[in-house]
Amino acid sequence: MQMASFSEQPRPFEWGPLLDSSFSSFLSEYAPAKIAILVDENTHDHCLEFLLTAFDALAEAEVILLPAGEENKVLEVCFQVWETLTEAGFDRHDLLINLGGGVVTDLGGFVASVYKRGLSFINIPTSLLCMVDASIGGKTGIDFAGYKNQLGTFQEPIATYIDTGFLATLPEVEWRNGFAELLKHALISDHVLWEKLSKIQHIQQELLSETILQGVQIKAQIVAQDPSEKGLRKILNFGHTIGHALESYYLNTETPLSHGHAVALGILLEAKLSQFELGLPVEDFVEIETLLTKFYPLQLPTDSNAIWVLMQQDKKNVNGEVRICLLPKIGNCLFDQTLTLQAFEQVYTHFLA
Repeated sequence: MQMASFSEQPRPFEWGPLLDSSFSSFLSEYAPAKIAILVDENTHDHCLEFLLTAFDALAEAEVILLPAGEENKVLEVCFQVWETLTEAGFDRHDLLINLGGGVVTDLGGFVASVYKRGLSFINIPTSLLCMVDASIGGKTGIDFAGYKNQLGTFQEPIATYIDTGFLATLPEVEWRNGFAELLKHALISDHVLWEKLSKIQHIQQELLSETILQGVQIKAQIVAQDPSEKGLRKILNFGHTIGHALESYYLNTETPLSHGHAVALGILLEAKLSQFELGLPVEDFVEIETLLTKFYPLQLPTDSNAIWVLMQQDKKNVNGEVRICLLPKIGNCLFDQTLTLQAFEQVYTHFLA
């Protein structure tokens, strides 16, 4: 596949095989700086060897291994990475490469953004979720005090390389995890893409690389118009107000919910809210419900108040009011919609019935 570079966001990303990208020449130009590669247990086993053997400039790179899983996206793990960088003598002119999914790029970006007031970093996403969402847009973050992405910064990587070849390492559950964010991109801005995605029966077998690229471009274009989330970019949070609360609720239980699954449930509830509050057509909601329930089993705690309490910490809230994104129709999204406890409970109890 021919490499393509896009600059709709503050930092361009390159799309296509890593071996055909500017990555090698970039590393050559970066010498003699120190380089660290941040991986988790999964990318250490399935992706790191390719990187080390394909690019000679990485032969002496410091490899920093993280435990896998959202539960490890916390300050204590950041301390360990900062200690490693400090002991290895890294300064702000050196380079960190984040090789992994959303946990790696979120945490790695955060670590880099505050280390000596800004260490340059590159994102190489290896999961579908990270490709279409976490690696694009310059948001970094870690979980804190049981709340999702409570600490974070806006800091763009100096480059992002998206090679769908890494997706061959993913299990089916991770395809579903990323598919939820792709569905969200379509719902908020592209009815045609939604129609295409709604026909998919088997994500891993039927999702095309070109379709993934469409999702990446949607996010990049929105971010380019509103890099620091003052307005339009807020629509990318559709499904996340309730979704993040659900993810936080289950994070420390025996049945944690993946980010994609939580977002899918958030989309479902927020679509129902859209029907009640904005008049989203019934047929649109039925389309959304039919597709989401095919891939994401309904999993809601009976204690709706616990979810409402978690939503009080949502970053979009203003003056103590919960602000949410809603759909007047598929392909169009409104942000900064006020959500009342009464409206939330009406929708929540609808799905518990």
